[in-house]
Amino acid sequence: MRATAKIFWILGAFFLAVTIAYGLLTGTFDPLGVETVGFPVMVALTGLAFMIGMAMSLAVRKNDLGPSEDMYGEVEADAGVQGSFSPYSWAPLWAAVGAGLCFLGVAAGWWIFAFGVIFAIYGILLWVLEFSRGQHAH
Repeated sequence: MRATAKIFWILGAFFLAVTIAYGLLTGTFDPLGVETVGFPVMVALTGLAFMIGMAMSLAVRKNDLGPSEDMYGEVEADAGVQGSFSPYSWAPLWAAVGAGLCFLGVAAGWWIFAFGVIFAIYGILLWVLEFSRGQHAH
């Protein structure tokens, strides 16, 4: 995790430099000023890289070193349970359909966006609550 944190801190610094240069160049050469789509997206990308770097740095402080941090570690050292996944879950499909319809709705029509929000909310709620009901209830 320590290497992952370093990679995202470096990526965040790189994206910050590129974002500043992009904002200055588009502000200088574009007749309408700073470009209204690319610049905010690059600011969000920079924030995302720094956010992941910070989360990884905090996780390194809290947790012990993992097998990936051992210079002489073997592949078998990382064997075992990697997480809890529900088998045969339809929730990711509905969430992805909702996200796809939301993106399509921004480009094609806001009425499609509304259907995307409905599908996305259904998929996310189903995904969050799937361990609270039925066969997988605790």
